[in-house]
Amino acid sequence: MRRVPPELFRFTTVERSDLYGAVLEAFGVAGEHLETALGLEAVRERLRGVGWLAAVGDEELHEVLKKLVQWELLDVVHNHAENYRTAEDYERRNLHYSLTRRGEAALAGVQHALEVLSSTGALQTAVLEAIADRLDELCVLFAEPASADRRIFATLRELEGHLDALVENTKAFNGELQRLLRAEGADLEVFREVKAATVAYLQEFLVNLDRRGQTVAAAVARVEERGVALLRERALRGAELPPVAGEHPAAGWLESRRARWAGLRAWFLPEDGARPRIEQLHDIARRAIVSLLQVLERINESRRRSSSAVQDFRELARWFAAAPEEEDLHRLWSSAFGLGSARHAHLVHPDPELIPSSQSWHEAPPVEVSALLRTSGRTERFTRTGRVRDVAAVRAERAERARAERAELAHAWEVLETGGAVRLSSFGALDPAVFDRLLDLLGRALSARPDAGGLRRATTGDGRVEIVLAPPPDERTAVLRTSRGSLAGPDYVVHITAAGGTSAFPTPRTEQQEAAG
Repeated sequence: MRRVPPELFRFTTVERSDLYGAVLEAFGVAGEHLETALGLEAVRERLRGVGWLAAVGDEELHEVLKKLVQWELLDVVHNHAENYRTAEDYERRNLHYSLTRRGEAALAGVQHALEVLSSTGALQTAVLEAIADRLDELCVLFAEPASADRRIFATLRELEGHLDALVENTKAFNGELQRLLRAEGADLEVFREVKAATVAYLQEFLVNLDRRGQTVAAAVARVEERGVALLRERALRGAELPPVAGEHPAAGWLESRRARWAGLRAWFLPEDGARPRIEQLHDIARRAIVSLLQVLERINESRRRSSSAVQDFRELARWFAAAPEEEDLHRLWSSAFGLGSARHAHLVHPDPELIPSSQSWHEAPPVEVSALLRTSGRTERFTRTGRVRDVAAVRAERAERARAERAELAHAWEVLETGGAVRLSSFGALDPAVFDRLLDLLGRALSARPDAGGLRRATTGDGRVEIVLAPPPDERTAVLRTSRGSLAGPDYVVHITAAGGTSAFPTPRTEQQEAAG
């Protein structure tokens, strides 16, 4: 942006900017008709062609053209090919004006800005399909002879044009979409219809978007397999660039093609393995659908509600402002907020006959008001005291159950206590309750971390029983049987004893020792 000349768009901000713009547009229309230079009368005629109907005097038009020349948007030359009869004719027809490069750039910039302001973005699946078709066509043209270079050039330019359309339309649509998400329309019905239509539009665009993106990425890879540098060289020959003074335009043209191809890769097949922009567009569209649906839900909820608290209070404030008398204000307040008489006004003194009915409340002795009346609106009611339930039977039942559980637990530990290291298979058949205790101990031991000798130690929840578990010395399988089924697993060496016992863990006996003993 720093390279933009400071006077390039000055004609749009000064006085008579509309006339300056119309003059530049007249030169642009003349250029479309291959007229490179215009005299004073030709400029006036072209002004009428672009819709300028106001009368413009010679002095005013001369001043406008002079300013445009001063800003380097127009160039002025003397026309020596004409024959002039008088000095006045010479002054009117001698000077011819033409657009400079800056003038062409300024006119194109203004026209593009107006197009952006009046255009709306779009998500077009047809553009993605057109990009894939042009890439496939380039793959086919690779095999053609040198006579196809012009077609390669034309196809490459079409591909770049479709990519530009995709980028510009996507940016414009995304901008409109974000503004739509922030907008709050006055007409809720129209606002709701626009958002609903946008949701449907986005959902339709997302259908098969991943497949189309992968198709374009595969086509880009096929073109690169044949050589993108060769493609640009052949397109350069097909472009047939004209010779110009100074540096040859081929280098700049090739650099522009490289930048365009890099942009294509960024959208569909990034070189650094990053996420393609087409997938980011997929995420943006999904998030927009969710946001729009949330806004639609809020709009529908607000339409279902007949009114809101804010609107009710505003309407009540208008009624208060319009009330004619103070008594009307009190009646309105009582009606709006439901205030009634005091809840304790019905209470009486212990001996009401001692207090005359004509005595003022201010002079009468106070009446005790219950705290329950202030909190719940009810007074205490004194009734017969409830009977105390006899819980002796419940306590006896609980005590009996506790004794049975303690006896069962003691029996289980008596059965499981090994008095030394034994194989797990030595337990054989067990009662279900004892089996559950054994499983609990084994689970605690297996979840503990083994020490340096490979032993795992654990205790019960109450800390009364300790188990020491050693890995099986062989591949024997232990089978424990209960009335509910059987459990098979490695034949561990276990030592179950009371916690804090002093018995050492002996070396497990082998099968030969057990047979000899």
